[in-house]
Amino acid sequence: MKSFAKQALLTGVAGLLSLPLWASSLPAELRVTLPTAALAGQAKLSFWGFEVYQASLWVAPGFTAAAYANHGFALELVYLRDFAGADIAKRSLAEMERQAPRRAEQAQRWGDQMQALFPDVKAGQRLTGIHQPGVGARFVFNGQPLGEISDPEFARLFFGIWLSPQTSEPKLRLALLQQLVPAAGAVTTP
Repeated sequence: MKSFAKQALLTGVAGLLSLPLWASSLPAELRVTLPTAALAGQAKLSFWGFEVYQASLWVAPGFTAAAYANHGFALELVYLRDFAGADIAKRSLAEMERQAPRRAEQAQRWGDQMQALFPDVKAGQRLTGIHQPGVGARFVFNGQPLGEISDPEFARLFFGIWLSPQTSEPKLRLALLQQLVPAAGAVTTP
């Protein structure tokens, strides 16, 4: 009987370890705004061997990558090292400009808004962006609201840093989009 119990325990542990990635639980700050969201994928960004952050994409049913700007979703970044908020804003703006250059005054306005919102982060802290289709982006830091930028074009380009086909990190994009079951019509990755 002891060997049966041991085998059952090992089988149970093996089953838990093989749970799909999307079985992760929805962060508390998303339970009201995206109650039916599921984890689409996760990826770690490294730059020159330095780990920068772990990204997780939470999407509502019906999400399609080709039309990401038309859907509600959240992108959660868990930082793996310390960064100044101003540096996060500056890098975000450069990545947005890479997709679609903006007029200088618009870029300046967006840069100022991000610098006002984005805090300095320490390793282990979470910065989450919530896409609000047709409205803009709302930001949350470690579960606490930071504020929002009410501009749909800003939101499209900001989240395009990770989700646009023109991203500078195409492997990270594919990892964020690959976990939902295509048979359910959830994600397409053109």
